[in-house]
Amino acid sequence: MGKLTVRALRAVLVVVLTGTVFVQALMAYVLVGGSDPEDGTMPLTAMRVITVLGLGTAQVALVCVWRLVTMVRRGTVFSHAAFRYVNGIIGAIVAAALLWFAVTAVNAPGQRDDPGVTLVMGGIGVAVLGVALIVLLLRMLLSQAVARDVEAAQLRAELDEVI
Repeated sequence: MGKLTVRALRAVLVVVLTGTVFVQALMAYVLVGGSDPEDGTMPLTAMRVITVLGLGTAQVALVCVWRLVTMVRRGTVFSHAAFRYVNGIIGAIVAAALLWFAVTAVNAPGQRDDPGVTLVMGGIGVAVLGVALIVLLLRMLLSQAVARDVEAAQLRAELDEVI
């Protein structure tokens, strides 16, 4: 990965992380302060709590991506330490999908006239779970690459002994 690519990705990560922390702080302020009364059309408190938790899942994924980018830059991504961050990303995506299903459940009573919205929202949740499965597949590829890297190092060591 080139220096420009790493810097651009890190800049995007910083902007997104800063934005999520800002929105999370505003949501927490509204929840604690109670300055925005509900009008009864939707359970806003539940939606705000889900939003705060959802932003937390995004933040976990962002930090894990940051760490992986650092490992790529150092050339250490093909190691067992990378699995911790990939697992963090998978966990964050699954948690986000579960929170989306919670949003769907909270929103469903308001969609009695148009239940298709609830079905579409459920489909989006399934698609998010599909992303987690894709990252799991990429984790398996990383596992194979790490195994090959370890095997290559062992073969190099044996060859060095022979020579």
